Formats: sequence, structure tokens, C-alpha cells
Amino acid sequence: MLVGNFLIGLREGLEAALVVSILIAYLVRTGNRRALVPVWTGVAVAVALAAGFGIALSAASSEMQFKTQELFGGILSIVAVGLVTWMVFWMRKAARSIKAELEGRLEGALDVGPLALAAVAFIAVGREGLETALFLWTNISSSSGGSTQPIIGALLGLAVAVALGYLLYRGGLRLNLSRFFTWTGAALIVVAAGVFGYGFHDLQEAEVFPGLNAVALEPHVFFARFGEAGDWMQTVVQGVLNVTPQITWLQLVMWAAYLVPVMALFLRGASPSAPARPATTEPVTP
Repeated sequence: MLVGNFLIGLREGLEAALVVSILIAYLVRTGNRRALVPVWTGVAVAVALAAGFGIALSAASSEMQFKTQELFGGILSIVAVGLVTWMVFWMRKAARSIKAELEGRLEGALDVGPLALAAVAFIAVGREGLETALFLWTNISSSSGGSTQPIIGALLGLAVAVALGYLLYRGGLRLNLSRFFTWTGAALIVVAAGVFGYGFHDLQEAEVFPGLNAVALEPHVFFARFGEAGDWMQTVVQGVLNVTPQITWLQLVMWAAYLVPVMALFLRGASPSAPARPATTEPVTP
């Protein structure tokens, strides 16, 4: 889970960091430094809301009985995959125009007042934060080896994202956004496929769907042949692909039913027939 959650934290965190850097750079460039306070306030409230949402999910699930918990986790896993899939496609399309769109909203908010500025920052960052909290929670809750590694992976990803966002803002790094979001989007679809399949496994454990004992694959048996090296390989594969020790036929079918068409659509859309100018960040130094 460490690798998968690192990717989620990096991808989602960098999106939020880009949004914040664009907002701040615009205010600094236009001489509106006083407006930084409501913007940072909106960002802080959005981060607090996302953290509170994740804590609330954990608290709510811990009070449930086993079948109810599995039903809750399975439904939220599928919902999280739907949100992340939408985000992946939207971000690939919006990478070229996100800067102009955010600056346009901020320009209008400057005429309204501090609350409007805080609202723009809150909405822009809050959406990313809630999606991240939900997707990370589904990954952590499905971890069979405890929650320490998934949380560490997510925190490392977020830390790297913040560092990259700062470098982009200061002008020390230029990033091809279209290429970055294409590669990380494809990797995130692979992670999401595992979460999608595991969501249906949870629903089987909740007795919503039959076939819990209809096992298609047993990865733990395969990796056990390699001894200690097999344990390490199983940890890596399980962390990235959300592979469970036993994979039911329904879980396998739903994994493939998501991964194949979604990846095909994503990669087809990422390969336009006519070459276009790559979208890159335009860092502004205060």
C-alpha cells in the first residue's frame, strides 16, 4: 500500500499545490498581497475539512459490525474510484487551461471581497482534498497489514507534492503538465482498478453478492514459492495493485471490466493525431 498511496498523495497533492501556487502567484504579480490572507484561510479550511472527513470515515466505520463495515467500505470504494476516474480525465483535459481559469475566478473575487477570495481557494483545494481523503481511506481500510505503511506512503507523496509545488512557484522547476498528468493518470487508473475490484470483494463479504468462496487466483500461493523474496514481491504487488491473498472471480472480472476500457479511453485521448504544444507551468517569482 505504501507505493500506491505515495502515488495518490503525489498526484492529488501536486494538483492542490499547483492550484495554490497559481492563486498566490497571481496575487503577488498583480500587487494584491493583502488578499493572501483570505486565500490562505480558504486553503487551511479546505485542508482541515479533508482531514476531518477522513477521520470521520474512520470513526464511523470502526463502530460498525463486520458486514455493515464491509458494505460501507465496498460502496465507498466504488464511489471513490468513480470520483478519481472523473478527476483523471478532467485534469488531463484541463491541464492547459487551469491557470487561466483560476486567475479569471480570482480576478472576479477580488472585486467582491475577502470572503469571495477565501471561497475560491476553499472550493479549488477542497475538491482535491475530499477526493484524496476518500480514496486514501478506501486504500488504507483495505490494507491487511495495518495502516502504518499506507499512511506513511500518503504523507511522503504529499510532502513531495508540496516541495514540487514550491519549486514550481519559485521558478526553480518547469514541468510539462500534460505529460505528467498523462503518466500519473495511467498509473492511478491501475491503482483504482485494484480498489474497484476490492470494493466488490467487500460487497461479497457483506453478502450483497455471492461467490466469496469462488476463488479465481491465489497470489499468496504463487509468491510463497520464492520464500522471503516472495513475501517482498507480494507486498509490492499488493501495495500497487491492491491484490488480495485470494482473488474471487467477481473481483477479477470487475478489475478487468474497469481497467481495460478506462485505460483504453484514457490512452486514446492522450495521443492526439495532431501534435500540440506541451502545456508547461509558468512559475512567477514574487
